[in-house]
Amino acid sequence: MEGLESSIITFADWIWGIPLLILLMGGGFFFLIYSGFIPFRYLRHAYHVLRGRYDNPDDPGQINHFEALSTALAATVGMGNISGVAIAIATGGPGAIFWMWVIAIVGMATKFFTATLAVMFRGKDTLGILQGGPMYVIREGLGKKWIPLAVFFSLAGLIGSLPIFQANQLTAILHDVLIRPQGIAPGFASRSVTGLVLIVLVSVVIFGGIRRIGKVASKMVPIMVVLYFFSVGYILIVHHDVVLHYFKMIFVDAFSAVNYHGQPVLGGALGGLIILGARRAAFSNEAGIGTAPMAHGAAKTTEPVREGLVAMLGPAIDTLVVCTLTGLAILVTGVWLTGDVNGISLTVRAFNEAMPQIGSYILMLCVLIFALSTMFSYSYYGIKCFSFLAGAQVSQWYNYFYVAAIFAGAVASLTAVESLISGSFALMAIPTMTSALILAPKVRRAARDYFRRMKAQNLL
Repeated sequence: MEGLESSIITFADWIWGIPLLILLMGGGFFFLIYSGFIPFRYLRHAYHVLRGRYDNPDDPGQINHFEALSTALAATVGMGNISGVAIAIATGGPGAIFWMWVIAIVGMATKFFTATLAVMFRGKDTLGILQGGPMYVIREGLGKKWIPLAVFFSLAGLIGSLPIFQANQLTAILHDVLIRPQGIAPGFASRSVTGLVLIVLVSVVIFGGIRRIGKVASKMVPIMVVLYFFSVGYILIVHHDVVLHYFKMIFVDAFSAVNYHGQPVLGGALGGLIILGARRAAFSNEAGIGTAPMAHGAAKTTEPVREGLVAMLGPAIDTLVVCTLTGLAILVTGVWLTGDVNGISLTVRAFNEAMPQIGSYILMLCVLIFALSTMFSYSYYGIKCFSFLAGAQVSQWYNYFYVAAIFAGAVASLTAVESLISGSFALMAIPTMTSALILAPKVRRAARDYFRRMKAQNLL
């Protein structure tokens, strides 16, 4: 077992190298410039689309714009924002947050292109239901000769969509908050019970399909973001005297890399820090990975560009807001200097330091909502990949495999599950970004046509 875990970790470290960094960051910068900075010029219009101003229940698709974004955010605003940021800071120091910001900004453009394509090139599954996502973009947009690339994405997606990281970290915080204080050392038995309880909670929602997932996510996401925002806001108020110091330190440390403790890349710590930030940001907001386009591809709309505008809000909310809040909470409380790299445990310390006795319980509630909402959305992504490979008529069988993975994640080690998922994400990014870069001219033409029509009708 140790040999398998070591192989998984080695593979994840290898795949997240310079070529993938160029594909994600370089591709994102290309989209940003090529689009004419659309993600920043039409934020107000994107907000109106999200609020439902242009919704038509008769449009093709399964869920509205808000439910599509909520489903995507339910997957992205999750453990990557709490545990993933903690891992990034423990390994890379404050500077890791800066490079996560960079990835988020270019990720907004990436999300615009990939989500627009997900609606533009929707295809029907074997039951005749309209579906979206990178695999359909490749099949419908690039042609049948590219189908092996679509299959490659779907195979990687089966693993990347597993809930093992969420189950692992949710189990960890439940044990830290509820079991350890009782003087009981958590072991396989307690982790098994936790895993079984999670299976029941997740099964109630995911076996209801995308409509139930979308409705549940649309209610949970606003609650979890607001609760987390106010919790961290209180921590920053308590430590207001050092907030500015650490905010400046994020920028300084981003280029000095003096607090980076990982492996050097290209002969230096700065290269390693950049890759660390990129990897953690991609794990958090999933821009360029291809998961979110599967949710946005289900949106009820005849205007692909509208869903692209809604999708681009995801990285802003996920990384620029939620990840930054987590990072600042860990920094201003000083717990990042303790050397604890066990993900969620570092964030627990930050909450407990600012809110003794109740901090860990508030974070536990946030994590419970974050993790469950992510597991709901990931099941939909996995089913989409499985349906593409095996046929929609047998897609329900994937959910049984999915809930079994929850149990495996609850009892596995953090390093192994994080490496397995991040390694799979890296593989998913290759077909997603390749197809988006090839089809980018179609998105730009569609965007120019859309905004010309909206201006002519005074709808902007």
